[in-house]
Amino acid sequence: WVEQDPMEILNSVYECVEKTCEKMKELNINIANIRAIGVTNQRETTVVWDRTTGEPLYNAIVWLDLRTQSTVEHLLQKVPGRNKSFSKFKTGLPLSTYFSAVKLRWLLDNVDEIRKAVEDQRAMFGTIDSWLIWSLTGGKDGGIHCTDVTNASRTMLFNIHSLEWDPELCKFFDIPMEILPTVKSSSEIYGVMVCFPVFESGALSGVPISGCLGDQSAALVGQMCFQDGQAKNTYGTGCFLLCNTGQKTVFSEHGLLTTIAYKMGRDKPTFYALEGSVAIAGAVVRWLRDNLGIAKSSQEVEELAAEVGTSYGCYFVPAFSGLYAPYWEPSARGIICGLTQFTNKNHIAFAALEAVCFQTREILDAMNKDCGIPLNQLQVDGGMTNNKILMQLQSDILCIPVVKPSMPETTALGAAMAAGAAEGVEVWSLNPGDLTAVTCERFEPQINPEESEYRYARWKKAVMKSMGWEKSETHSNGNPE
Repeated sequence: WVEQDPMEILNSVYECVEKTCEKMKELNINIANIRAIGVTNQRETTVVWDRTTGEPLYNAIVWLDLRTQSTVEHLLQKVPGRNKSFSKFKTGLPLSTYFSAVKLRWLLDNVDEIRKAVEDQRAMFGTIDSWLIWSLTGGKDGGIHCTDVTNASRTMLFNIHSLEWDPELCKFFDIPMEILPTVKSSSEIYGVMVCFPVFESGALSGVPISGCLGDQSAALVGQMCFQDGQAKNTYGTGCFLLCNTGQKTVFSEHGLLTTIAYKMGRDKPTFYALEGSVAIAGAVVRWLRDNLGIAKSSQEVEELAAEVGTSYGCYFVPAFSGLYAPYWEPSARGIICGLTQFTNKNHIAFAALEAVCFQTREILDAMNKDCGIPLNQLQVDGGMTNNKILMQLQSDILCIPVVKPSMPETTALGAAMAAGAAEGVEVWSLNPGDLTAVTCERFEPQINPEESEYRYARWKKAVMKSMGWEKSETHSNGNPE
């Protein structure tokens, strides 16, 4: 189970606003110059709250959470041939524990307060962006209940072609449509910030909230991947590789998701992306630190790996939440194999970093097959890109250059660009000619491709061994255990 307190998330936003305004004053920047606010958020994470009290009715169920495994099994029984991809051409997504609809179904099945609130027409559903925008624009006193197309496209309830909630899918998941937010573009004025008692300074009241993008779409925008075929990989808790496919949907034959990249205004076209999602990237470093205690910091994991410069035949598959793309295998669990008496914590640290790179390589291979145009370089961002060993390893394993912008917080930048470009704000042009080139650091491959292929083949062997650890919830006769 992975959950968060939605009030804690909201309070962290309030605190962020206050601290930012204080910082700007220290730097002699007048906060009256702030023209717009953009929101970016972890996607899929599901919140249900009470419109009359403004309070969440349960903790937010986070995208990584696996409690919905039995919900997925139960829903699959309603699908002819138990086909996980039954809604692929509407939603771009397979039926998986990952997306919001199954989390919402679990909440409706298991939380009495939520069921009761739905009956009394007090319940509101949203992903984190909706919860924040509703709260920041007034909450129970007139807050705006909306989301944008990028976040809606991750719920499994949204038709990515018609850009509307799909009545058939809502019926399939048995989700009442009246609790869903209104879907808008990624760049338009949704509402204005309301002054709250928590804002001591009254900061930003009246400023429009005019940008909203799920974090991976925001990073794609922040990396300026506006051309068909441009791709970025974000290294955070998980790893997310998105490739812009232009104004057409490309459906993957190799386990990738089709998703909405952005729609920069009400009357602007919708752009789509192919996405490969890896559940565990930065989380594996955290696991080495917190669970195994082999290092006190992420920095130290990098140092341990650097000391040996090899995993010495040790391979790590961090399938802690099952495997996401390209396998979509929830029964997989993490394994470390190829251990010898010689293996030590340095080798395990190295194998963990290598695992992040191998997972990215699997997704890139799938993307190259689906798009037919191999990428000639990979643009990267996110917290883990500060790890130089990891970036060099990534280039070695992909056999192409890895390019990192000097400002790695591209997710925040993308949200700011969407907010600044909105109609009625218009302080940021997204025309390709107006975008400045960003200074970058390049990592070139330094090992021969044969060596890279050999290691990758061994890794894939390890992946096969990680599958099928957990048996699924139902016996062959279809009865739950």
